[in-house]
Amino acid sequence: MTLSQSRTQVAGPGRQRTAGFSEDPVPAAWADYLAATRQLDGVRRGAATAASEQARTVQSARTELATVRTLLAPQQARLRELGVPSISLVPTPPELTEATRSMVGGPRSVLSALRDARRFALNADYTLTARGLSRVAHWPARPRNLLVYGPLGLLVPLLLVAVLLVAGTGAVTVLALVVGLPGPAVASGVGWWAVGRFFPPRPGEQVDRTVRFGVLACLAPAVATTAGIVLAMLAG
Repeated sequence: MTLSQSRTQVAGPGRQRTAGFSEDPVPAAWADYLAATRQLDGVRRGAATAASEQARTVQSARTELATVRTLLAPQQARLRELGVPSISLVPTPPELTEATRSMVGGPRSVLSALRDARRFALNADYTLTARGLSRVAHWPARPRNLLVYGPLGLLVPLLLVAVLLVAGTGAVTVLALVVGLPGPAVASGVGWWAVGRFFPPRPGEQVDRTVRFGVLACLAPAVATTAGIVLAMLAG
């Protein structure tokens, strides 16, 4: 064995150990650092978004609470005027327990409960402002509106029949027919206004006045009556 071979054998293990520790740990540590940074940033962004959404929900809940209080105050006074006992206007303990249970989920549950309360308050306000016609107000539009258009449409024909019975088939009746020509248009216009007055729409809705149906309801009796009077005058 030569001297150079002996040196190679002696130095070989040392070189192998040096080669085993020659890998640079910086790239792996840098990759782990980036992963942790991204994860931390994601958590931070998620927390900020959640906090922002919660703040908006709390603000919306406060607005809903103010709206519900504004609606309930005049309704309570109105119900007292109508003879409702004061004790009936205060929620019972079981009702309070149920309401509290529905809001344990945090701001979102509170906001949902307040929106339901606002909807109930608006429905109550709609019923109170229905002027005693709350049942009729829930009818289909045409039968409901016929209660308004019908009497108005019969007014002019009844007046024409009264003139015919009193004055006969003379010039006065002819004049009454001429004067009564715009009667159906006037009756339908008054009916259009009255439908909106007697049957106010629900919040967020528009009243269905069934304009064409109203014109027909006011025009048909007038046309039939006028035709009958003309035939009576021709026969006379």
